[in-house]
Amino acid sequence: MEYCEKWIEFDYNPYLLFDKNGKILSLNNEAQYLLGYTNPASLFELAITYANANTGFKTSFIDLEFGRFRFFALMVGYDNENEIGLRLYQSPAFHYSKPATEGDLVNVYTLIDLCISSNSIGADINFIKELDPTIPDIRLQTEKFIKLLNKIFTTHILSKEIITKLYFRVGEYIRTEDKKYTLFSIEIQSEDLNTSKNSEIRKMSEDMNIFVDFKSNKTILNIPLITS
Repeated sequence: MEYCEKWIEFDYNPYLLFDKNGKILSLNNEAQYLLGYTNPASLFELAITYANANTGFKTSFIDLEFGRFRFFALMVGYDNENEIGLRLYQSPAFHYSKPATEGDLVNVYTLIDLCISSNSIGADINFIKELDPTIPDIRLQTEKFIKLLNKIFTTHILSKEIITKLYFRVGEYIRTEDKKYTLFSIEIQSEDLNTSKNSEIRKMSEDMNIFVDFKSNKTILNIPLITS
């Protein structure tokens, strides 16, 4: 691989090259992770939308979010009608550091059950659990994690039904300088979500090196799988 190609391949910012029909011709490592949260058609549409009317390169400042990815700008460039390139610039607001090995090895199912039990007291709510049984014991700061999970449940507490899911994020992981960690998710979903505590939940999550993803009716915690 040529020197300049290595810079593109290992760039922190996703880069994709499309043909005129939207087929991906090449992409770097970070773009591969991005495709776990969106699809090629959406990114190709971005490239077409923000491209120059004529050939050349154009940078646009725009707030974008795809799962754990947040971007503040993008650059689109082409010098012929057959290929078009897209580069997305990641916001520095949150970036995974090396996951801390603090805390104890705990059974995450037990912690989920504990929080559901606490929040079901005196509440007329149907709690549904859909839990992958293959998640091993993981290392967590138990007290902080319980506070975080309870805080999330309080934002869904006005609903008649709350669904809690636990699952591996297949093919997704976070990278550090010397290791990669598989991700798993805890997803809490309901028909009535109070968003007033989102900033507090985000701060609590980032303090534990957990990425939180807010959707219209669900809150998702993406957690590195540390088992030693």
